[in-house]
Amino acid sequence: MTEQPISGTSAPARGSLDAAKVPYRTAYTGAKIPTIGLGTFGSDRFSGEKIAEAVQIAISVGYRHIDCAAVYGNEHLIGPVLRDALAGGIKREDLWITSKLWNDKHAEADVIPAFENSLRDLQLDYLDLYLIHWPFPNYHAPKVDVTSRDPNAKPYIHENFMKTWRQLELLVDRGLVRHIGTSNMTIPKLKLLLRDARIKPACNEMELHPHFQQPELFQYVVDNGIVPIGYAPIGSPRRPDRDRTEGDSVDIEDPVIVRIAQRLNVHPAYVCVAWAVQHGHIPIPFSVKREQIESNLHAAISAPLTDSEMMEIKGIDKNCRLIKGQVFLWKENQSWEDLWDIHGEITQ
Repeated sequence: MTEQPISGTSAPARGSLDAAKVPYRTAYTGAKIPTIGLGTFGSDRFSGEKIAEAVQIAISVGYRHIDCAAVYGNEHLIGPVLRDALAGGIKREDLWITSKLWNDKHAEADVIPAFENSLRDLQLDYLDLYLIHWPFPNYHAPKVDVTSRDPNAKPYIHENFMKTWRQLELLVDRGLVRHIGTSNMTIPKLKLLLRDARIKPACNEMELHPHFQQPELFQYVVDNGIVPIGYAPIGSPRRPDRDRTEGDSVDIEDPVIVRIAQRLNVHPAYVCVAWAVQHGHIPIPFSVKREQIESNLHAAISAPLTDSEMMEIKGIDKNCRLIKGQVFLWKENQSWEDLWDIHGEITQ
């Protein structure tokens, strides 16, 4: 995995940027992935129209990487924005568009139709990346309480996961998607997938922010030639209420982050994004505000943190997972930690 050099230490200017200046990571296929994307999960707090408007703003100021998913319920609104961007002169090969397979579409017969629906909604001929959103086929209705459970929920069953993965491989064979990957995985699960996959994952999307750095998983992903994409890079201050638990820490209030932000005369969120890019993964922050969208892009390009500041941030990891996934549990009296194989074995 390589990256375009990053230079500059000044606080960000405002306004659009030359998209060619955005750094990139290189997938094992040689494809270049812009090293910052716009996340589009905000449906608990913002309308689909507002999120589509954010995509339009992001592309206009220089973003070329948009992270989508069927379950976000807004791909049909993002599609016209992408269509207009292409009609306006942006080359398709300069965009990196991701979507994800939701949990209720893991059955072999459902995978390709679900993908085709996303492709149709996004008004594209192909996707750059298609992820299995969660490794569990456990459905929950939108906006349910954290105590909600799917009565048909199951643990991770590798044989079943591979049946789903084989359908993603067929999408690559057909030229409908350029890369496939995983999300919310663990090392034990990835080991099995890498052993059995015909087409290995190009990317793994995972929660990554200064208070949750996942060093072991991060290193495993990188060592196996998989590009890490980090969601919740600012600590997800607008995450759904069901994902808030007592004891959650707040990255942008950490004294180290605040002190660096004061030195640079920027918002602490800017420091989190800059750290992510220098750390070696691709952050996908979400915002609907132009100023924040621009600031996040400038943070990715300017990369203003010193080596000592990077070391300081390394030292504030609190192992504080914010997106715990309780609604995907499959047994009574389970802890959310059972989803994450914290003892090194897949929990059954």
